[in-house]
Amino acid sequence: MMITMQRIIYICTAAFLLLSACNVLDVKPKGNYTTGNYWRNQSDALDGITGIYNILLEEDYTGFNEFVFDNCSDDQIRGGDHDYDQVIEEFKYDPSTYSVRVGWRWKYETINRANNALIYIPKISDIEDGIKNRCLGEAHFFRAFAYWRLLLVYGEAPIVTEQDVLDGNYDKPKVSEEELRTQIEADLLQAADLLPESYEAADKGRVSKGTAWGLLCKLYMNWAKLDKAIEFGTKVTTNANYALAPNYADNFSVATGNNSEMLLAVQTVDGWGYSDFITYHAPRAWGGWSFFYPVKGLVDEFEANDPRAAVCFMGPGDKINIGTEMATYTADLSTTGRHYKKFCSWKSTGGLNYSLKTPLMRSADIYLLVAEAKIRSNGPGAGDAEINAVRRRASAALTPVTGAGMPQLMHERRVELCGENERHQDLIRWDKAKLIDITTYYNKPKLAYDGSVVEPARTFVRPKHYYFPIPQQEIDRSKGILVQNPNY
Repeated sequence: MMITMQRIIYICTAAFLLLSACNVLDVKPKGNYTTGNYWRNQSDALDGITGIYNILLEEDYTGFNEFVFDNCSDDQIRGGDHDYDQVIEEFKYDPSTYSVRVGWRWKYETINRANNALIYIPKISDIEDGIKNRCLGEAHFFRAFAYWRLLLVYGEAPIVTEQDVLDGNYDKPKVSEEELRTQIEADLLQAADLLPESYEAADKGRVSKGTAWGLLCKLYMNWAKLDKAIEFGTKVTTNANYALAPNYADNFSVATGNNSEMLLAVQTVDGWGYSDFITYHAPRAWGGWSFFYPVKGLVDEFEANDPRAAVCFMGPGDKINIGTEMATYTADLSTTGRHYKKFCSWKSTGGLNYSLKTPLMRSADIYLLVAEAKIRSNGPGAGDAEINAVRRRASAALTPVTGAGMPQLMHERRVELCGENERHQDLIRWDKAKLIDITTYYNKPKLAYDGSVVEPARTFVRPKHYYFPIPQQEIDRSKGILVQNPNY
């Protein structure tokens, strides 16, 4: 996969009909490649699909901006110098806020590239059947993933499919949450049918059946279809190809990041595949930008004997290998006195190691969603096996749960997945299901580790803050076809 990705990085902008100016309603060809002289053979298909993966590197997408939305949660606080990150965290954003609008483009660029692949790859004759099916499965998956992120961020958005491309029909109104979920479901079921269960070493990092099943599980939880979440989540938890990594830390290591548990990650190789994710997390003193700080409530959530805390965080007195030396972490490196350690790595020659993968979906997430669905369907204790599998992997010293209900499940998700862009969406899902009152989490201050207030109490308004507004620039460009979300 990496050889293919290195090839595509130079040609991907010419090989597609790209979405111009962040607008699903404005598609213009760029470069000298057209559908008439591209999509000729297996090599074109492979490069074209890898070009979809390439979008995940973008700073305004999963390279950074998608993770800004989790600053809304009670787990972390913004750092850095972006004033627009502050209004996201404080629920004071509007349709023109930078973080609200920039990701729209990359989601629709993913959709556009996937649509082109789905139109033209079936017409290629000079291609192995297995490769053709895999490429089509990857295209279906990434179109679903883009619509999934649109669903989570905006709630409602336009759907553009292959037929729309063929008809030149880009002036599309947004559809309902239900229609978005139905489109995502259809794409993921197609992807699961077409994708392989696993890959040889050269293709590690590509999406698999397990990736599609995992996102189906997440979709069905969002949809409150608990039986379907259990059905597809169990396909992951019972398949050895997607087993939990032997050690929690394996998921956050350059050497072991592409393990069986990593269902989806941003693929980077130091020297060419640059993603800003690690830069935004590492301390400024050691080559990063310090944009995400874990708060006291999150750090204190870990049990005293839980070794995941040492993997997840840097704290005062910790010795950190920054490549050229063992540096000592001090509280003044962070507004809260802590950094995320799990998203940082340095080269032995010095400098950040950009081969560290960005986790977007892990099997542990799916184990815990299956546990949640079972608890909500069948009562306390029904999800003990899945929760204990995650805890046992973390440490044999952690006491197994017995008769676990939602409080134990919520705890386990918070510590296992901290910083991985799940907490805000978890709290929203639980609030919608009336399992919690989200205002009791958000309408109180965030604290530094010394107990000082680093973010005052915020006002979460339901249902307004379940979603962000449609970017105003997209509404303006649509000339009245796109309509703003309610309450904005």
